[in-house]
Amino acid sequence: MRKSSNALSEGINYIAQFLDIAGLSLISIAVHWWYLDGVELSKDYLYSIIFSSLLVFIIFQNVDIYSSWRGRSKFRRVQLITGSWFFCMVILVMVTALLKSTANYSRVWFVTWSTLTLVYLNLYRFLLDLILNYSRKKGWNHKNIVIFGAGELGKSVGERINSADWIGFKIKAYFDDDPKKTGQKIYNTEILNSNSLEKFLKENDIKELWIALPFRDEKRVKEILHELRHMSISIKFIPDIFGFRLLNQKISEVAGIPVVQINGTPIQGVNRVIKEVEDKLIAALILVLISPLLIIISIAIKLDSKGPVLFKQIRNGWDGKKIKVYKFRSMSAQDSGLNKLAQATKNDSRVTRVGAFIRRTSLDELPQFLNVLQGRMSIVGPRPHVVSQNEEYKDQVDYYMQRHRVKPGITGWAQVNGFRGETDTLEKMSKRVEYDLYYIENWSLGLDLKIILLTIFKGFMNENAY
Repeated sequence: MRKSSNALSEGINYIAQFLDIAGLSLISIAVHWWYLDGVELSKDYLYSIIFSSLLVFIIFQNVDIYSSWRGRSKFRRVQLITGSWFFCMVILVMVTALLKSTANYSRVWFVTWSTLTLVYLNLYRFLLDLILNYSRKKGWNHKNIVIFGAGELGKSVGERINSADWIGFKIKAYFDDDPKKTGQKIYNTEILNSNSLEKFLKENDIKELWIALPFRDEKRVKEILHELRHMSISIKFIPDIFGFRLLNQKISEVAGIPVVQINGTPIQGVNRVIKEVEDKLIAALILVLISPLLIIISIAIKLDSKGPVLFKQIRNGWDGKKIKVYKFRSMSAQDSGLNKLAQATKNDSRVTRVGAFIRRTSLDELPQFLNVLQGRMSIVGPRPHVVSQNEEYKDQVDYYMQRHRVKPGITGWAQVNGFRGETDTLEKMSKRVEYDLYYIENWSLGLDLKIILLTIFKGFMNENAY
């Protein structure tokens, strides 16, 4: 059984290697036939296919693309494949330039071939994932594991595995040192005494042992590793971090030391590029479209009351750094350098006639698109609070300051869910922070676009904006 399971995993890897090379070759021929009216390749095109196939085989192997992705991030796989394929194309271009054979290739062929191949490399893997996930839900292609530790951590791990049957892990047993737990069950899986661990592993088709013990049990972890030193079973240690509020956590290595980052930001690497492009393009487009409206509002503010058109205030931005945020002035008299300005309330005497309208319709926020172009803010993100609010609530609302793990936004997940305007109670602020942290934990380009659309349809008018 163990051999057949391993053979299946290895077989899938061999199939993936074949499909990669066969796919990029066939796509190359198909594009050549489509654009150059012929399937017969010249030596230059043939050499490029052979060389790129060799590059894919070597590079994909070295970045671990051909290993098992059971339970791992598929988005991470897309990033690896995209980066690796781009690297292959860069090398191919450099080699053809050194050989002075670049002119022998059609640029249209190269761009079309490289783009379609990238889509293909990711798409067929996605389809393969669907097949494997379906088979695992049906009880096939499972990897048997045991968990050492029947405490809260072990239960949390088991709950997550059982709720994600598509990843194909099957918990055969729990083990624990506490004799009182022997014979009990966690999600219909029996807890066995730790004395029988080695025997159980040898007699059953167990692929992995997951150690789910608290950090304080370091000595016991070492004992387990020593007891099983003669076995070739894969052993994994589960960090006891389920009790923390995790924000885009990741495990990395610093000078050979494994490090778990508990409160990471999703806006880094490729995601940062995507977010920056999204912000700059949308902000520039919107400013062009609303420029007549900006002029009208500016004139109305000047005619309605004395003072500047724009109101500037210092607020906390990404990583808590101080930034200057722009808004249309909506109150009769304000000190632009004041950071302890009280929130506007219902029937606030400071709000001008024009100010009341632009606050109620969110038009006072429009100058913040300039902040987006400056790189201080994003289109979508947690709304920036005044500094005095941050000082007030950081000790009252758990993880309040984690809102600053991304750039503040003009609109956000909290705002489109009704938490906009005055936050005059601790409960309102707690709910707003909860929605902000959800956004950070689940950020994606799709979520940003969803929030933008919701803002357009229901975010402009709000009874809580005074």
